[in-house]
Amino acid sequence: MQRQVVQGFFFFLILIYGNLTYGQSITVGPDGKFEEQVISVPYAFYNDSFGFAGAYAYAVNGWPQKQSALIATAMVGTQGSAMGFIMGRDLQMPFTQRLFLDAIVQAGYFQEAEIYTSGNPDFPDERAGSNDSDKDNYVESDGWDNFFRLRFKYLLPIGHGKDEIITTQVVDRGMLVDGATGGESWNPFVSGRTYFEMKPFYRLQQVDSDDVQEDVKTNGLELSLFRDNRDFKLNPSKGSALRLKFNRDFGWFDSSDSWTVVDAEFTKYFSLGESGWFRQQVLAFDFWTAYSPTWNEKSNGNIENGAPSFAGATLGGLWRLRGYPSQRFSDKAAIYYAAEMRFIPRWNPFDGWPWLQQYLGIQWLQFVPFVEIGRVAPEWNVDDLHEDMKWSGGLGVRFWAKGIVARIDSAVSDEGFGVQMMVAQPFQF
Repeated sequence: MQRQVVQGFFFFLILIYGNLTYGQSITVGPDGKFEEQVISVPYAFYNDSFGFAGAYAYAVNGWPQKQSALIATAMVGTQGSAMGFIMGRDLQMPFTQRLFLDAIVQAGYFQEAEIYTSGNPDFPDERAGSNDSDKDNYVESDGWDNFFRLRFKYLLPIGHGKDEIITTQVVDRGMLVDGATGGESWNPFVSGRTYFEMKPFYRLQQVDSDDVQEDVKTNGLELSLFRDNRDFKLNPSKGSALRLKFNRDFGWFDSSDSWTVVDAEFTKYFSLGESGWFRQQVLAFDFWTAYSPTWNEKSNGNIENGAPSFAGATLGGLWRLRGYPSQRFSDKAAIYYAAEMRFIPRWNPFDGWPWLQQYLGIQWLQFVPFVEIGRVAPEWNVDDLHEDMKWSGGLGVRFWAKGIVARIDSAVSDEGFGVQMMVAQPFQF
């Protein structure tokens, strides 16, 4: 869980500039002007894994291309944890107009991270992460967590992607006023932007505790088809999105195991219009499911050809079942449902603090009650996946700050209370 907090805090601070341009769009003000934005800041924080930590972040939006962004950060703490990270978003590849790249690289060493993997001697007959597993069935680990992901995105020449590859969206006080890229029709040849995506990936997660010492290595290829039919990716008010993914680790290059996972996610948004108190009211739904056809649980309880908990049918953390720790549940199959009611009030307390607004530029606050249910299971079976489901519910507070959405989601579950900090709205991340 400490690792989750570190990464959530880190993303909250610096990935904001990476989300400005996702979807090959340029956000401009009502005057039509675009400005390159740069952040270069030191900061400090404290948590159990890092102790007292110092960090530095640098990000530039609109360079080397108007629709792209580059972000980098480094941090080190008194407990011995340290991490470096660099990311590029929406980089248009040379010699082609429709192919873009998102690249992410991280190298980090973390102390006292809670990892839900089997090996805790207090639970000899229970597999960690299963739906009925104990919340204390984890190992506390020190070790490296290094990864890279290269997502190549090809924009298909249909719908809103037929005639305009890089769009311009006009935003006034954080609300889209012109340049919607979807939500007009269910027909993908008429509305929305559709991508074929290919993502080579690699990750090494070291588990080094008193009871478990292992290096979990995975590398492979993710293929996906993504139809983004939302009007405004940063804060949708209508439309939908659908992503179908196929993930494969072939067992090559010193991988710990070969595995396959397929998953699908669908989101839908309904605008409820304005009211005397609210500038915007949106009802948002999300459905996600995953299945690993290669997963095989042997008679001794060991898993072969199963994806690591961070890569497969997993629930808990920043994105799904936010009242639980990161990767709390994992198995061969999973299902998840969520509903959010998003309110943007006309009231903005930051307007009364001009000295602060020059640094934050907060155009609106959004209050979001939400509920979630889901479960993991040893087989993809409708009846099993809908019995003894886990639940999570809470309240989110989100901010539009200098062209980004930052969120703080507080949630409860039957295992406690959690706070997740991240950029971007959840669903279809």
